[in-house]
Amino acid sequence: MARIPRKRLFDPAEVGVYHCINRCVRRARLIGDDPYSGQSYDHRKEWLVGRMEELAGIMACEFLAFSVMDNCG
Repeated sequence: MARIPRKRLFDPAEVGVYHCINRCVRRARLIGDDPYSGQSYDHRKEWLVGRMEELAGIMACEFLAFSVMDNCG
C-alpha cells in the first residue's frame, strides 16, 4: 500500500502540533566533538538555532520547544 502524500495529511486551515526529528547519516558529526579528526563542531549549534528561527518566520510557524543535540553516545 502506498504512503499518503504529506500534502494530503495536513490541513493548512487547521492548527496542528507536530513532532519532527532529523539525524545525520553515516555517523557524520554536525555538532559536538569528532573523535576521528579531533575537531569541535559546537559552533554550529548557534547557526542551527538561528536558521530554525529564520525559517519559522518565513514559514509562519512557531516552535513550542526544540533541542539541538549531538549524536555521541
